[in-house]
Amino acid sequence: MTTEVSAIQRLIDKEAIWQCALRYTRGLDRLDIDLFRSAYWEDATSCHGHVNGSVDDFLDWWLPMQNVREVGQHSLSNHWVEFDGDDNASGETYFLASIKNLETDVVELLAGRYVDEFERRDGEWRIKTRVLIFEWQSTLDAAAMPERLLHNHKGSRDKLDPSYERPVARRLATPNASA
Repeated sequence: MTTEVSAIQRLIDKEAIWQCALRYTRGLDRLDIDLFRSAYWEDATSCHGHVNGSVDDFLDWWLPMQNVREVGQHSLSNHWVEFDGDDNASGETYFLASIKNLETDVVELLAGRYVDEFERRDGEWRIKTRVLIFEWQSTLDAAAMPERLLHNHKGSRDKLDPSYERPVARRLATPNASA
């Protein structure tokens, strides 16, 4: 393989790994468990501190908490990947997660890093091992949130969210938009 072709392949691999990271967070935020699972290999290990084991172990711990959550949103930023051969890579991705439970005026912010070992099998990159590292946590006053969001289009934490529409449908003015 020429140096130029090798460099292009590395860019393609980095993009595939980035898309894997995005499948993980979108799956969490939309409660799309199939999408979430598609970020991990079946034999993967997920070390989140509260629970360290299989992806099913994580889901058994995490899913029961979701029925009280109004908002769950992850943002990914700094993303670094280092390759070890053609089919293995180490990665670090920074995250900021926002969580608001129903019937509360508090938004919790969590920030940290996902430290991952990725593996390519049959041409597809997925997480083989994930270690979640929390860096900091804070809370925000969300008492004004219902009023501030009154005139905005609403999303949902399921496949009814507009992000699943193909193509996305045009929206009319929200109720009370003139208020």
